[in-house]
Amino acid sequence: MSELLNKINSPSDVKTLSPGELDSLCSEIRELLISGVTETGGHLASNLGVVELTIALHRVFDSPEDKIVWDVGHQSYVHKLLTGRKEQFSSLRQYRGLSGFPDRDENPHDAFSTGHSGTSMSAALGIALARDLAHDDYHVVAVIGDGCLTCGMAYEALNHAGHLDTKLIVVLNDNGMSISPTVGAVARHLNMLRASYHYKQVKQETSQLLTRLPGGERLNWMLRRLKEGAKAVIMPSMMWEQFGFTYVGPINGHSIAEVEAALNQAKHCPKPVAIHVLTTKGKGYKPAEADSVRFHSLSPKDDISGTVPTYSQVFAQTVRRLLRDNTRIVVVTAAMTEGNALSALIQEFPQHIYDVGISEQHAVTLAAGLATQGFIPIVAIYSTFLQRAFDQVIHDVCLPDLPVIFALDRSGIVGEDGKTHQGIFDLSYLGLVPNMIVSAPKDENELQHLLYTALDARHPMVIRYPRGRGADVPLDSEFHKLPIGKAEIIKQGEDVAIIAIGSAVMPSLEAAEYLASQGIEASIVNARFAKPLDEELILDIASHTQRIITVEENTLRGGFGAAVLELLEKSSIPEVKVKRLGLPCGFVPHGKQDFLRSLYHLDAHGIARECANFLAHIQPEVH
Repeated sequence: MSELLNKINSPSDVKTLSPGELDSLCSEIRELLISGVTETGGHLASNLGVVELTIALHRVFDSPEDKIVWDVGHQSYVHKLLTGRKEQFSSLRQYRGLSGFPDRDENPHDAFSTGHSGTSMSAALGIALARDLAHDDYHVVAVIGDGCLTCGMAYEALNHAGHLDTKLIVVLNDNGMSISPTVGAVARHLNMLRASYHYKQVKQETSQLLTRLPGGERLNWMLRRLKEGAKAVIMPSMMWEQFGFTYVGPINGHSIAEVEAALNQAKHCPKPVAIHVLTTKGKGYKPAEADSVRFHSLSPKDDISGTVPTYSQVFAQTVRRLLRDNTRIVVVTAAMTEGNALSALIQEFPQHIYDVGISEQHAVTLAAGLATQGFIPIVAIYSTFLQRAFDQVIHDVCLPDLPVIFALDRSGIVGEDGKTHQGIFDLSYLGLVPNMIVSAPKDENELQHLLYTALDARHPMVIRYPRGRGADVPLDSEFHKLPIGKAEIIKQGEDVAIIAIGSAVMPSLEAAEYLASQGIEASIVNARFAKPLDEELILDIASHTQRIITVEENTLRGGFGAAVLELLEKSSIPEVKVKRLGLPCGFVPHGKQDFLRSLYHLDAHGIARECANFLAHIQPEVH
């Protein structure tokens, strides 16, 4: 542990450091971030960019009495280091270790648990209102990145905060990035404000020079009048002031002294204040500064990348082939061009791929609008992020039965990003919506065929697929349409039928080999579709084996297995025994994907053990 950082056990320890010591502390923190995150994986560039800002926040405010709310929270590692968690930093994103995001259950300095974008100002305003209602006296600070200002929820909070006029501090951490470069009109507005910072520097230097010249004061007065006119051009109708905030900035976010001065100024303002801080993502680490997209989130050091493509890459490759043949296809993504592996396609198809920023609701309804005019929209989005647009899925897509395709990346167990990112609810929340087709490929080859199938589905259709690399199967050179609602039997057996969906199919097939070594012959069914179910095949298997196990990487509550149970309940087949394997009703913590699958008995060994135990339990009743 570095010399100065080793002495920091709470934010109060930071308040006593001299300017020279603060510079050394920044260097030590960056060294630990680089060495630690490259080992465990996690968000590096965003944390390197907020070192000085975080130190300034903890020098000015008294956490946890004062509340600091981080938007998304992937930039909270420095905050964790300064609030008594540096000894645990090597456990970052590991099972039962530190979360990669703020978590109220982890530490009292984490004022709000988060992991998704755009929530900080709403949460901070709620905390501020609670403070006022309880007649308390503490400060509430929301730290939000410019990328999150593409979120509609952020403006709802701004509008309400300006209306209430209560004391609230918003720090806008402006680095011109979310994960990929920030898009949209707001980004252009902030670019003008960034330009004004350099304008201010030039103005200050010019003013100092003029005061030394004869008649300089008169020239300065004329310059101020010129500045007011220039301000109207450079910063038209400043957004923050229109919302009722006092605006401070832009200021250098890598100067602790400048940030402290602005925060201290804001502390004494009785109304909402916005402090515009300019930072560099990846600051202090040249590779991250040069390529902040790549260094936004790193995989753990011991991850073996190999040559097997990820599901995201196969999705993008398939989209490229489809776009070349069909100009009616339009892809919509919500600030996830990198995550969905679409970046390489944008230059080739600039009029057919739209990044709408962190605006999932808008993305879904935009796609609905495209579908009304005969286009084929593909909404490429993460499973947990589509949750944010659930009403739009129901009201704008499924109710009018529009043929929108949802490509759901990161479905099932995601891993180290933890409970805010585990895509374990989509089979449940999408399966209940009328008109929606819900599918999941068993491997990357089936993914490309399901995408091709969805083009002519004539109904809303979801294709959910997992994070990570595929099963290393060869990809067919020609696309094939798969019959919607039809499963396939990929192994025959008389003792039990394992009906699996999506990423659970391949481990179920492997589990059948373990069971065969114990004298148990299992049928393996690739369901492919959670909705509609292949009712004919499932009922036929149930009537023959009377012993069924369903397997899914989804919560059991309302999931695929629940749908199979409902089907069997309606049937007249007597004495069918059913065991459902999946995730319990709860939130899955952070940890490696393979470890979590083993923990929840969703790997091959776990599925085999559950099957053997199930058969041992019911065997006396069967015979």
